[in-house]
Amino acid sequence: TGFGCEDSHHALHDFAWTPDGDLVFRESIFHHSQVETPYGPVRQQNSGWFRFEPKRHRLTAFGTHQSTNPWGVTFDDWGQHMASYPIYAQAFHSLDPAYPAQHPRPVGLRAYSGTCGQEFVDFPNWPEEMQGGFVKVRYKPTNRVEFHRWNESEFGYDEEYVSNIIFSRNLSFIPVDLRYGPDGAMYVCDWYNPVKGHAQYSLRDKRRDRVSGRIFRIMPKGAKPQKMPRIDGAPIGQLLDILKRREYRYRYWAKRELRERDHPEAKAAIDSWVAKLDPTDPRHRHHQIEAVWTYRGIDATNTQLLIELLECDNHHARAAATHQFRYWHDQFDNGPALLRKLANDPSGLVRMEAAIAASYIGTPAALDALLDTIKHPNIGHLSYAIRTALGSRMIEPLWKGNADFIAEHPELAVFMTAFNLRQKMSPNKRYSAKDAQFDSQKNLKVVKISAVKERMLYDITQFEVLVGQPVRIDFTNPDATAHNIVIVMPGASEEVGLAANEMAKDPKEAQRGQYVPKSKKVLHATRMIAPLSATALRFTAPKKPGDYPYICTFPGHWIIMKGVMVVK
Repeated sequence: TGFGCEDSHHALHDFAWTPDGDLVFRESIFHHSQVETPYGPVRQQNSGWFRFEPKRHRLTAFGTHQSTNPWGVTFDDWGQHMASYPIYAQAFHSLDPAYPAQHPRPVGLRAYSGTCGQEFVDFPNWPEEMQGGFVKVRYKPTNRVEFHRWNESEFGYDEEYVSNIIFSRNLSFIPVDLRYGPDGAMYVCDWYNPVKGHAQYSLRDKRRDRVSGRIFRIMPKGAKPQKMPRIDGAPIGQLLDILKRREYRYRYWAKRELRERDHPEAKAAIDSWVAKLDPTDPRHRHHQIEAVWTYRGIDATNTQLLIELLECDNHHARAAATHQFRYWHDQFDNGPALLRKLANDPSGLVRMEAAIAASYIGTPAALDALLDTIKHPNIGHLSYAIRTALGSRMIEPLWKGNADFIAEHPELAVFMTAFNLRQKMSPNKRYSAKDAQFDSQKNLKVVKISAVKERMLYDITQFEVLVGQPVRIDFTNPDATAHNIVIVMPGASEEVGLAANEMAKDPKEAQRGQYVPKSKKVLHATRMIAPLSATALRFTAPKKPGDYPYICTFPGHWIIMKGVMVVK
């Protein structure tokens, strides 16, 4: 097939139909793919997404960056792509750089392996307080089925852990996927195996269970099963009315069925359905977006409808319509002007979609629109979308290495410098499943501490935590000298500091440059971080109240570079 086959553990996975009718899937690290298509070869390596358009036999590679096992994919109510590495995958849709390059890692953005599937709660027989949130299954480092909220910010979305639905200390319980069934129950696939690892244990290990497996059915207490609407063989009009339902899976299945119908007949029916939509319906804009997705699923267009959505007052609808603009842009005489307007939209989500669309259009006019997005506030997912669009294979040659162009657009150099610095300064460069589990604790205390540039001081010299409280310190170092944070027992600052000074006399310790003494009075410590870098320290606060000093143990620094963690 041309798809990489170097490691079956990371082979093609996460096959799902997008809301607009394409097949999206992914391969993970260690793979190298070169797929021959009617439009030329498509190449990708070391993890990334593919999007296949069945009617056109077109394969597109996008969102490549090094990651490990990013399993699990779904879409929210407005069609925003959610995964695991990264969580908010919608921001990762820019076309790939020229092979074999990859986009930067998503530093500072939530992304981790250890989960295998997600499903948004939208069936009415589930509790109202869960609506709009999602359930995910986690197979490491703990085995559980979790409920999360899906929180919107100015520049993207993020998850918020709420509680467990299923939890087991039996490590043979390995939930690997979940999905709503037609009855409104959620079904969890449990691999149920005493041996999980493929590298830690032999493939011939006798403990491997090749027979067992379980399906868990989750239904809220007191809830009644729903009756599924007819889909197979249903009239086109009935299928279109299903698109008004809240339940994503019903809409998903209805669009699958519509794509198999006669396309001219389906388009005529959609045209009529759109014309009869009630503008006073609270979900009116969503119904229109469903129509846009259905048009594309049958390889049709409705530019008038897309224009209406691009100009409406609902930013979710504008963002979803801008996402579609990447595919229909050549249907508009004023396409460049439209993209420019979207790039300056007041909504960060719309500007994000405009930046990504620029990578698909790939013209000088698209680059102009992309540069407009830089002129507005941009951090987090929006910043990442802009950076990856600038690095995409059609956009990058338009500016990189062009000294005159860069001189004419100083905002470009400013953006790239700021982005690279944020990448380097993020305290969560390597965000593991274990880190995610720790950070999901409800009473987590997050403390942000920075070294003061050229002062040999911490900017925060005291903070309070509760006995036994989970704590995460995000430590950044903008200074020209290496620094760390070492938390010690009450009254032990001088003893530990002097011991660190002595370590500097040892050539081996000096070469290692960490200077954290091996002492029972050292409770927790970051590594010694270089200038213009960052790290995170996670720990549980002591069980005994008191004043616990923290110091920098670079030889000599501890005398003035210090603070106190007050445990109450």
